[in-house]
Amino acid sequence: MFTGIVEGTGTVAGLAAAADGSGARLEVSAPWLAGRLEVGESVAVNGCCVTVAAATAAGFAADLVAETLRRTALGRLEPGARVNLERPLALGGRLGGHLVQGHVDGVAEVLERTPVGDGEEVRVALPPELERYVVEKGSVAVDGVSLTVAGVGPGWFSVALVPHTLAATTLGGRRPGDLVQLEVDILAKYVERLLPPAGGGARP
Repeated sequence: MFTGIVEGTGTVAGLAAAADGSGARLEVSAPWLAGRLEVGESVAVNGCCVTVAAATAAGFAADLVAETLRRTALGRLEPGARVNLERPLALGGRLGGHLVQGHVDGVAEVLERTPVGDGEEVRVALPPELERYVVEKGSVAVDGVSLTVAGVGPGWFSVALVPHTLAATTLGGRRPGDLVQLEVDILAKYVERLLPPAGGGARP
């Protein structure tokens, strides 16, 4: 379990596809994590929970299975790309963002950026299958960053980014046309599952 409070960033050192097409190995350079990771531990890369397959002074490597490559944008990363990193929340730790599983629900395109004071408002495409989970003033994770939904419209939602978020995460460098990974609030999905379907029909 994560909180969406990015600890730091890393740089993609390599992404090698398996010869049989079953997955890929992602290598991330993040010297600040030296000695803090062990093989078998979890770490969120742009909000996607992966398992550490190798840990070195330079960073770590993780194996991406075919399902991860289908569901996320990690397979499109190129060497040199900056990524957001977060280790799991320790039991009893402070929940500074919101509950984030590290399970990517969808990949969407950045639509627009608008300067607002010292920060920015960013509009992101909202896939139809996720629309019912995103509400104004609710929570959403964008590339692993816990954010408050500033606005919602047909096929889009917006978030307000403060200067710290722009500087400390990859979101400051995202431009219209770039892809980001989305995870909606897990509470919304549980509520939907527990409530009877509207109109007595079958639950989606």
